[in-house]
Amino acid sequence: MTIFCFLWVPLFYMFYRSFTRSGGFGVWALILGSITAIVQFFMGNFITPGGFGISRALFGFVDIVSVPVLLPVFVYLILLISKRFSVEIDFGDFALLWLIPVGALKALSWSTTNDPILMIMAPLLWTALAVGISFFINLMIKKFTWYTLIISVICILILPVISSFTYWAFFSQLTLYGFGLLFLMHVPVVVSVISGIRSK
Repeated sequence: MTIFCFLWVPLFYMFYRSFTRSGGFGVWALILGSITAIVQFFMGNFITPGGFGISRALFGFVDIVSVPVLLPVFVYLILLISKRFSVEIDFGDFALLWLIPVGALKALSWSTTNDPILMIMAPLLWTALAVGISFFINLMIKKFTWYTLIISVICILILPVISSFTYWAFFSQLTLYGFGLLFLMHVPVVVSVISGIRSK
């Protein structure tokens, strides 16, 4: 499981990058991702979960699955705005590259727990959330209409919540709900991959 947590994000990034044609900031993603991973490694978790309640879902949102992906998405948006130049926008590339050092240090810190929810589900949710958010951002930009705008904004807001409750469901041993939410998280990934392969 440690090897999966360590290798899943970089392997998925190489697969995803093979059919995306986005602009730069790759060095920034690795540098800032490394800094973030090191800081969190020494600081520990921001939320102290208590049992199976809402604090556990909040812990999943902040420390495990959602905020680690939302942070690089937000930083990439700032970089794009500050540079003021046009690139083929793909937030997924940047977020996945950012998450490589994060996943490596998480694998080290979680290796003592030997918890499949952390070691397997968390990396799967990272990549699903990064690609899903990127998919809806690109949909909103490239096919701009009022209904794609509404759908994209709603999905971008909902996906991080679904990811945290997916973690919560597996932790609470609600396995059926967990797999259902995990499947839902990967629908945009499948659509994005198929669209990317077709556009090559």
